Order: sequence, then structure tokens, then C-alpha cells
Amino acid sequence: MRVVIENVEKRFGDSKKKEVTALKNINFSIEEQEFVVLVGPSGCGKSTLLNIVGGLLSPSQGEVYFEGNEDKDPALGIVFQEIALLPWRTVYQNVIYGLEERGIGRKECQEIGQHYIDMVGLTGFEKAYPKQLSGGMKQRAGIARALAVEPDLLLMDEPFSALDAQTRTIMQEELLTIWNRTKLSTLYVTHNIQEAVYLADRVIVLSRHPGEIKEIIKIDLPRMGRDQEQYRKQFERYSDEIWNLIRHDAQAAIKEA
Repeated sequence: MRVVIENVEKRFGDSKKKEVTALKNINFSIEEQEFVVLVGPSGCGKSTLLNIVGGLLSPSQGEVYFEGNEDKDPALGIVFQEIALLPWRTVYQNVIYGLEERGIGRKECQEIGQHYIDMVGLTGFEKAYPKQLSGGMKQRAGIARALAVEPDLLLMDEPFSALDAQTRTIMQEELLTIWNRTKLSTLYVTHNIQEAVYLADRVIVLSRHPGEIKEIIKIDLPRMGRDQEQYRKQFERYSDEIWNLIRHDAQAAIKEA
């Protein structure tokens, strides 16, 4: 399955009823089993674009469609920065929530739910409630819930930004391990340039408002082990290239804040 984003534009009305263009002339695709990362300064429309791809917002112009999936609606898994686990449900109950909504039987729910709980490293915490979990564990539960519906496309909106630096690094490593097992087509939003280079097959760099594609950069590094010494110089070159593309916009965004 291939996801095509074609001529997408998004306009909003501001508080003064003036029309503001958030995204303009967005064209790219997400290939089968490809990990695409959106990066750009604050206010460039990254999350808006992800929500359009996920069907949570409608574009003002253009369209998003799924090639090779015409016979059924695509299944989407979404992980937000705010994990939004249901506090009255256990880890297991949260993970199988989407399956229950689809009417999946109890035995199959149990098998699928346990499979993804094991995959994200939460074995033994099935009966724990969100308030009993650390930030990283909550995010793992959110990822397991998104994976349990076995999506055609996984959407992740800054899922690790609220975590401390050490936990974030661990979660990045674990996400790659999970991705290596599932090979899901993925669209991932981040402010963090190093995270983008570490995770992506391609990085799409957006300009400041209105958000337009400045550059699409293919990351020609092995999928695993990009943080190893032998790849350090190439990793830093990619990071510098992306930073140079967004530096001016990022500085302008800070002045406006």
C-alpha cells in the first residue's frame, strides 16, 4: 500500500475571521514499509499535516489517498504526544480497545493484545492502570494500542517529546526494534533533528507558515546502528543539512513566541 498526499493545502480562520494558510502545495508519498519523518520549526503545520493524512482534518484543497487498498478503508494507528490512555482501563484493556470497537472476539483480542504487550516490553504489567506507569511505560502502552489494530499506516505525533532525554533515547531504540519486526509504513512528526535522522528513511523538511516542503532528504544509512561511531560523520552531515534548511525559520519562530 502506498499513501499519496497530493496538492494538499489547509486554511483556517483566525480570531479576527481572517483566513490563514497553514499548509500549501504539499506533495509527497509514503511507500510500502517506509518510515517518513516530518520536521520543521514551530508553527509549520507538521501536526496539521499528520491529522489530514489520518483523516482527523479535511484539506481545504488537494487529497490524500491510499493506492493498493481500494477494496477497504485503510486501518490507521495513531500515537499522540499526549498518550490519552483511558485511566479506568488497565494496560491490557487499553491495548485491546480498538479491537473491541471493531467487534473482535474475546479470545482473539486476548491473543493479539498479549502479543503486542510482549512486543513493547510490558509483559507483567497487563493489569496495571495508567497512574501506576512511568512516562515511558505509558507511551509503550500507547504504541501497543496503535499496533494492535494492525494498521496499514502508523501515525506518530511527537510521541517522545514529553520524556526525559535518557528515556527518549531508549524509546527511540525500542521503536526501531518494533518497526524492524512490523515493517509498518509510518509517518512521524518531530522537532528533534537528530531523532529524525536516527529514525527516517526520508526526512521531509517543512518551511515556516505557510508550511511548504523545502526539501526531501533520503537518509542513506543502515536502518539499525546509525548512532555507531562509523556512521557519526555522515549522521552529523545529515543533521547539519536539515538544521541549515530550518535555522532561519526556527529563529524567526522563537522571536514570534
